[in-house]
Order: sequence, then C-alpha cells, then structure tokens
Amino acid sequence: MPKLYIVPTPIGNLEDITLRAVRILREADAVLAEDTRTTGFLLKHLGIEDKKLFSHHKFNEHQTVELVAQRIAAGETVALVSDAGTPGISDPGFLLVRTCVERGIEVETLPGATAFVPALVNSGFPCDRFCFEGFLPQKKGKRKRVLALAEEERTMIFYESPYRVVKTLELFAEVFGPERPVAVSRELTKVYEETVRGTLEEVLSHFREREPKGEFVIVLAGRPKKTKDVPTDE
Repeated sequence: MPKLYIVPTPIGNLEDITLRAVRILREADAVLAEDTRTTGFLLKHLGIEDKKLFSHHKFNEHQTVELVAQRIAAGETVALVSDAGTPGISDPGFLLVRTCVERGIEVETLPGATAFVPALVNSGFPCDRFCFEGFLPQKKGKRKRVLALAEEERTMIFYESPYRVVKTLELFAEVFGPERPVAVSRELTKVYEETVRGTLEEVLSHFREREPKGEFVIVLAGRPKKTKDVPTDE
C-alpha cells in the first residue's frame, strides 16, 4: 500500500534501530535522506544494498515535497530518515508530513531514537510535563526567546552545538539565575557519552575548563512554583 513512513535512525550507537525500522527501509521503494552519504553508510551496515536514495534536507525540502507526494500517490512506498534521530524533531520532515496529510496520503511514524528523551529522563528533573525548545536562534531573537521562558515552571529542553553551548549557558545564568539546576548531556549513546549536573554556575565552570565537544542536550529545571501563604487562626 502506498505510504510515507517516518523512520527514526540511531543518534550514535548503530544498535539503536528497531527490527521494524530495518524491515521498512528494506521494503521501501525509495528512501529520502538528509545526507545520502550518512544514510548510505547506515544502510550498508544493515545489509541493505541497491536502495534508491534521494536528498531531502532543509535547503531543498520546499522544492521536493510536491514530487515526493506525487510519487507516493502514484503507488510508491517512501521512507523518510534524517541523519540521526526522528525526522521532524529539529530535522526536516514537517513539511512533507503536512503535505501528505493534506493530500489524504497515509503517513505512519515509527517509534525510535531521539536525543531529548534519554537526556530528559537522565536529568533527574520532573518529566511528567516539559517544554521542548529545540535549537535557539543563533543570533537575532535568541535573548528574546529565552526571556519569554523566564516564568516557565516546566522542565525545559534545548539542543545546542559545542560552539555555542557556553554562551547559551551564560545567557541562561543571566536570565534564570546562576543557582538554577541544569543537566547537560553530550554525545548520547556514543563512547564518550557524558551528563554533567549541577547549578548553571557549576556546569558553566565545567565547560569553561573543558572544551565542549559533540552534540549537546541542555535540560533546565523549571522555575520553582510559588508557595501560597497558609492561612492561620491568628
């Protein structure tokens, strides 16, 4: 049956792919890849040869969604993957899914790897309610976005690159206060996986002394809830 499959791929450790994902990648008529070289390496590792690979990334997705939707409508089964994790979560995917939904094309999303879930659970902060912010603007609008979260009581999650993580933590310390608890995870599922926990001031000190390397997930505790005054009999 023609369909668009959203297929999560490992964020580091190649063992973190489901049997179902492997089957879908093997059976699909075509695979849309953020980077065909990265996906080609994964498919080779999985023993999937001679698969049609097409580029679908943030620089061309506006131009390719129409063609992909037409191919599926014509009877093809297409699998969408990103370089790592679940497509649509800070990666291309949303535009294609929306187009298929609008055209009445069936979309099926497989469960699987994504970086923020293990980072959130590993943080030790409340996970029943949380706020996923993804990547902050690199320059213009970054401070404004952070200031808008000043009163947020839910646990907050951010993605960041090693080149900006210290500046981002400095901004957080300025806005949320240096004593706000934070957990910073890097290189999740990989050999040098690390989670640094403490106050913003303590974690900042850690990464000022040690050069940040790898991809980062910052999990920031929400603002403590204000306690209501307890009435007395006096």
